[in-house]
Amino acid sequence: MTSIVRRNIWLAGAGAGALALTLLAVPAAQATDYNVGPIQITAPWARATPKGASSGAAYMTITNTGKTPDKVSCVSSDASAECQIHTMTMDNGVMQMRPVEGGLEIKPGETVTLKPGGFHMMLVNLKHPLEQGNTVKATLKFDAAGTVDVEYPIAAIGAAAPGVPAGGGTMMMQGGGGMQMQGGGGMQMNKP
Repeated sequence: MTSIVRRNIWLAGAGAGALALTLLAVPAAQATDYNVGPIQITAPWARATPKGASSGAAYMTITNTGKTPDKVSCVSSDASAECQIHTMTMDNGVMQMRPVEGGLEIKPGETVTLKPGGFHMMLVNLKHPLEQGNTVKATLKFDAAGTVDVEYPIAAIGAAAPGVPAGGGTMMMQGGGGMQMQGGGGMQMNKP
């Protein structure tokens, strides 16, 4: 065997080893997509919470491929006593969160992304902290399409949405259930 052939075989083996290491580095908890009728749910995820936090948040993208509007509500979660779809707005520099009454409408052909700083699923009265690397399960109810169980892989505390660069203002749940807006501004949670 010539030295060039030996070197190429060694490089091929090294490349296969690097590929194997790359595959091992992929997180075990990958998001799964879900379909219920004409509704598609993609990229579900949640953020880890600090020990003692009473609330957490989960996110996803919902697309209505149907010809009629539908509304989504969160029915239950294995990690919390209640789950609700919330909206977040800024009013005179104060962030306000409110439950979306009657469900979040998804119009025909529309895609709505639940993400930090906007619509999100609030997990209220946590039974245990949300831990990075685990999943949280929630049951979503669509008025027309039906009910679906969704698993949300849990990312790190303060993590950016998958595929979005980190940075900017982020909402974090604090121990004892308090909330903090990083990047300035106050925060207020209003009950219905």
